Amino acid sequence: MALLGAGSPALAGTTATAGTSATAGTSATAGTPATDTAVDAAAVRDRAPGPRAFDTGPAREALERLLPHHAGQFTLVADPAAGADRFTVSGPAGAITVRGSTGATLLTGVGWYLQHVAGADIGWPGDSIGMLPARLPAVPAPVTRSALVPHRYALNDTDDGYSGAYRTFEQHQRQIDLLALHGINEVFVQAGAEYPYYRALQGFGYSAAELREWIPGPGHQSWWLLQNLSGFGGPVSERLMRERAEVGGRIAEQLRGLGMTPVLPGYFGTVPPGFAARNPGAKTVAQGDWAGFDRPDWLDPTSPVFAKLARAYYAEQRAVFGDSAMYRMSPLHEGGKAGAVDVKAAATAVQKALHAAHPGALWAVLGWQDSPKAELLAGVDTSKLLILDGLSDRYNRLDREARWGGVPYAMGTIYNFGGHTTIGANTSVWIERFGPWRAKSNSALKGIAYLPEATGTNPAAFDLFTDLAWEPGTIDQRKWFADFAGRRYGRADKEAAAAWEELRTGPYSTSSGLWSESQDSLFTARPSLSAAGAAYWSPKSMRYPADTVRRALDHLLKVDPKLRGSSAYRFDLVDTARQALANHSRVLLPKIKAAYEAKDLTRLRTLTAEWADGEGRLDALTGSDPNFLLGDWLAAARSWGTDEAEQDRYEYDARSILSVWGRRSTSEGGFLHDYANREWSGLIGELYAPRWAAYFETLEESLVRRAAPREIDWHAYEEDWARRTTRHPSGANGPSGDPHALAAGIAAALKSWEGSAR
Repeated sequence: MALLGAGSPALAGTTATAGTSATAGTSATAGTPATDTAVDAAAVRDRAPGPRAFDTGPAREALERLLPHHAGQFTLVADPAAGADRFTVSGPAGAITVRGSTGATLLTGVGWYLQHVAGADIGWPGDSIGMLPARLPAVPAPVTRSALVPHRYALNDTDDGYSGAYRTFEQHQRQIDLLALHGINEVFVQAGAEYPYYRALQGFGYSAAELREWIPGPGHQSWWLLQNLSGFGGPVSERLMRERAEVGGRIAEQLRGLGMTPVLPGYFGTVPPGFAARNPGAKTVAQGDWAGFDRPDWLDPTSPVFAKLARAYYAEQRAVFGDSAMYRMSPLHEGGKAGAVDVKAAATAVQKALHAAHPGALWAVLGWQDSPKAELLAGVDTSKLLILDGLSDRYNRLDREARWGGVPYAMGTIYNFGGHTTIGANTSVWIERFGPWRAKSNSALKGIAYLPEATGTNPAAFDLFTDLAWEPGTIDQRKWFADFAGRRYGRADKEAAAAWEELRTGPYSTSSGLWSESQDSLFTARPSLSAAGAAYWSPKSMRYPADTVRRALDHLLKVDPKLRGSSAYRFDLVDTARQALANHSRVLLPKIKAAYEAKDLTRLRTLTAEWADGEGRLDALTGSDPNFLLGDWLAAARSWGTDEAEQDRYEYDARSILSVWGRRSTSEGGFLHDYANREWSGLIGELYAPRWAAYFETLEESLVRRAAPREIDWHAYEEDWARRTTRHPSGANGPSGDPHALAAGIAAALKSWEGSAR
């Protein structure tokens, strides 16, 4: 991977010319300095005699990646005169024409065609494009769709950490293609976000070595950008930061080429220790503790040094990432302390610094817990603010207009926390709220925000949530899932339809009130007879009837053998079998507890053997699909190191986020151990199963010796695992075993266990 020259643009073309961006062409020529007189390209374009056609090349390239055998049957026509976010699909068999207002909208039109005409799915993950006929079907009559909301935002601040901070550009490119295909137009770009900090702060009294120690490893940088921690998982090398910045710059350019908005991190005041002592006139506020970590200090935005540092930061960011029209910042996130700082004045200063570098840019702030506070909203031009509501489907009796005083917001969902592999989402809540919230007389709803903490799970949830912004009427949830079942595997099948009806009424119809995520698995929990969840912050009980998933598995196993060859079917079968078995852990553990308390050693051994058998089956099942392999996660981290020591350091960064998360104070005092638990092959076999086996051994010893169970230092146990460098299957040859046979074995085992319990 090529290295960046110090202070030079990441790529020759990191910025787009006017007309290529959906954000009104706000990017500047590479290397343009940040000044108050920067030209507003949007205004220039708006004064032009008419709309300019955009280059459809990037959309064509994306289409060829998505549909390599059928892309030639599509004609993509730039139609900027159609208005913002609009596409039309028409054409006879084998000659489909898509007209659209941006490159991304063209791809959204292709996605609509696949979904509603061709009956195929390109999901996240899994697809059924192998079932498409050689000649694509005709569009019965031209169809035009316009987005219902201008903002269709994607990616949580944590996505880079929980979805994979060590991904390649090609993996990010695939993500962008999928987001465009599903109608997203604003995407958070985090890869390489540390580099502007690293460059800018060297002009404020810090050495390169000090900053490399302060900046965390890539797996933990999401929370550093949120001002929650620093240093953990590092130190990082300058080479690593340059290469990550290059990837980030390419991501931003890819988005611009499709007319999408790269949403870049803005600067709101995070500084290293001792900043005020090194910079006369600076005022900083200690931010205290976050889950056992010392938070970085906050530089008072009203102090004169802030404007100077912000200017340097945005200049360095521009050199690598180019310009944008939207920036992400959440000051005082999750318990941040304002101290004596006037929050209203601080917010004014933060926005002023942003607009000095990027006139008119939109500030995107996360709606989470009690943020954004009223004081912050009072200090900004709210016409240039968008709240990404992370709680839209979690609680009841929400009035976002009253809560935020009419500030524009996007209805969001966080149905996945930490990258959990659990199935489910509050999809019925989305449907019930989106239309009425948008139709309110005083509605401030201006978008959707796709915010799972990790992407690449729950393809049905991704499809349905993004459909909200494009379907003109109220979505019929039952019909939507029935149609999804047909296109997911390439054509209608009664068993597939029955399976997805079970999943619809179960894990995909959970209600609001307290949670937006389904329960996780007890197989992944730190061992305890009273374990109610793996992650401390996750639901402690089932959120839907478990038998819905169990019946769905039986139906999926009976799907027509001709439809079983797709990656979509394989993923769904593995995922459903995994979930059915995971749900069984909640039935089995109370039985183990009862046997132990009854001092029934024979029954305890029988039940713990059943538990071990379940974990063994789970490890083998997940090993049959590439989306559930620990080996890929670890190999990716090691690939960024240049020597063994650096590779080991990045592997620890990647392993620790899955297990201990941070140091002992974080893991135990902050309750973050197993926050990112997931049922992956390798992770089950090397950490979760041995951990439970060690615990069950103490219970047996206790009954035999008639003494209290031996204590185990679980943090030390998990830290030992995080420090390992054992290899696991990865890459094209990583998956092994027959998914159908393994899933059928789990169904049979569950039936046997259920029968023996009667």
